[in-house]
Amino acid sequence: MQSNEELFSSLYGDLKRLARRELRRQSRPGAPGATTLVHEVYLDLVNRNDLEFPDRFRFMAYATRAMRGLVIDQARRRFAQKRGGEFKLTTLNPAVVDGIGNAHDLQHLSDALEALTETDSTLAEVVDLKFFGGFSFAEIGAMRGTSERTVQRQWEKARLYLHREIAA
Repeated sequence: MQSNEELFSSLYGDLKRLARRELRRQSRPGAPGATTLVHEVYLDLVNRNDLEFPDRFRFMAYATRAMRGLVIDQARRRFAQKRGGEFKLTTLNPAVVDGIGNAHDLQHLSDALEALTETDSTLAEVVDLKFFGGFSFAEIGAMRGTSERTVQRQWEKARLYLHREIAA
C-alpha cells in the first residue's frame, strides 16, 4: 500500500485533469485555478493523519469530495460577500464561483448529498465521481471493479434520490 503522499504524487496529473474539468464546467475557459484546487486538496490531505487509502479508487473518491467541498465553500463565501460579508476569497479564482449558481441551490444540493451519504454511501461516491469528478461510467466502473451498467443504474438511483430530496 502506498502512502498518501506517494498516491498524491503518482495521481497528480489525474487530479489536475479532474480539477481543470470541474473548473472548465463551472467557469469560462482558461480561467486559472486548477493548480490551486489540487494544492488545497493536498493541504487537506496532509493535515489529516487519520486518512489511509487502500487503493486509487478510494483516494480519487476522497479527492473528488474534497474538491466539491472547496468549490461549494467558495460559492458560499462569494454569496456571503455579495450580501455584505467581510469574507475574502484567497484559495480559488473568483471567476470559478461565478458560474456555479446561487448559494441557496448549492446548500440544497450539499444537504441532499449528505443525506444520500448517510443512506447509501456507494451512491454518493458515484455522484461525486460522475458529477464533480467528471468521470465516465466506464471509468467509475473500472475504479470500483463493477460493470459500466451497474454504475449507470447506481447513477440513476442516486439522481432520483437527490431530485426527491431537493424537491422536498
